[in-house]
Amino acid sequence: MISAFIVVCSLALFWVAVFTLWWMLHAWRTPETLAGTRFGAPDDTGALAFSLLVPARHEQEVLEHTVLRLLESTHLDYEVIVIVGHDDPDTAAVAHRLAAEHPRLVSVVTDHHEKKNKPKALNNALPACRGDVVGVFDAEDQVHPELLAHVDHAFRDTGADVVQGGVQLINFHSSWYSLRNCLEYFFWFRSRLHLHAEKGFIPLGGNTVFVRTELLRRNGGWDEACLAEDCDLGVRLSSQGAKVVVAYDSEMVTREETPDSVVSLFKQRTRWNQGFLQVYRKKDWKRLPSLRQRMLARYTLATPFIQALSGLALLAGVGLAFVAEVPVAVALVSFSPLVPMAAMTAFEVVGLHDFGKQYQLRIRFGHYLKLLLGAPFYQLILAGAALRAVWRELRGRKDWELTRHVGAHLAEG
Repeated sequence: MISAFIVVCSLALFWVAVFTLWWMLHAWRTPETLAGTRFGAPDDTGALAFSLLVPARHEQEVLEHTVLRLLESTHLDYEVIVIVGHDDPDTAAVAHRLAAEHPRLVSVVTDHHEKKNKPKALNNALPACRGDVVGVFDAEDQVHPELLAHVDHAFRDTGADVVQGGVQLINFHSSWYSLRNCLEYFFWFRSRLHLHAEKGFIPLGGNTVFVRTELLRRNGGWDEACLAEDCDLGVRLSSQGAKVVVAYDSEMVTREETPDSVVSLFKQRTRWNQGFLQVYRKKDWKRLPSLRQRMLARYTLATPFIQALSGLALLAGVGLAFVAEVPVAVALVSFSPLVPMAAMTAFEVVGLHDFGKQYQLRIRFGHYLKLLLGAPFYQLILAGAALRAVWRELRGRKDWELTRHVGAHLAEG
């Protein structure tokens, strides 16, 4: 019985690691694939108007920098709508001052919901949007001035309904987990999302996402009950056959910071995982036309379950290794997950080098060491957050846990 359990768990972990590795490296399979992930050069004939939504809650320290950065845009037709809570006077004061200083470009929408979250804030501002395209940014984002010109061109050049730009955590030196967090974003936006777009099923990122306003309104905006409103919107639009284009260019990415503590990281991942579970239970993904798309959707949205079970399986495996006597063949099978995991680690080291090269950051030997030594502890955080997400969902806990931002990434920009 114990031997069968070890074999099943080992093979499951092996295939999870193989799939993760394969998807992580999607963009690097051929030079043509890598080249195709970038934005095309704009033609300087911007034809679309943009409404840029910036929900901000208790983020007075970073909001001004973000809005001023957006106002540096080279595009000729855009507006910035800052959304603040009625119970957040400090952030509201910054937003209203910016609107007074830039009345033609900046406006403020106040969210009066008693219980607040990001999708409620976004929906509150949607009726005020006058642009052809709605773009979403977080209050701490550092946005490139030429991004809107590239996005405008991408819409017109491809006929896209949605354009997902790149997002990159940049303050890799801030803590032991920041390095892994930054690299995780690097692989997700540089590679994994391109695979999803290619397959016709994509959980959209939380910001630097642009949607045609008419399509967004026709779908009722964002799901206010979902903790991963970005993922939900992507799944709903994918199930309707919307064309989603993903573009990643290290010059054009939106730069962000990692959570400021392990607790913040843990809560953030709990929220994301629980949001994925909510989207899974809504079953919009079942309307995807092909079996392959539905299988990819089921696997992606069930990731919290997979992470939680993988964490439990690893703990059980370590415990059994000390107390159980098993046949040699079973013991050999139990080591099978180490093969793709070792390959993944090797590619992470290469990815860290490429990350530093792409962003002109000096990667030292100590950073590679931190990457390797921090791996098991980081995976424990992810597994623990997945377990907590499953537990919260079973208990019906759906309150929004805000991730605090302090602007740690600004010094890198």
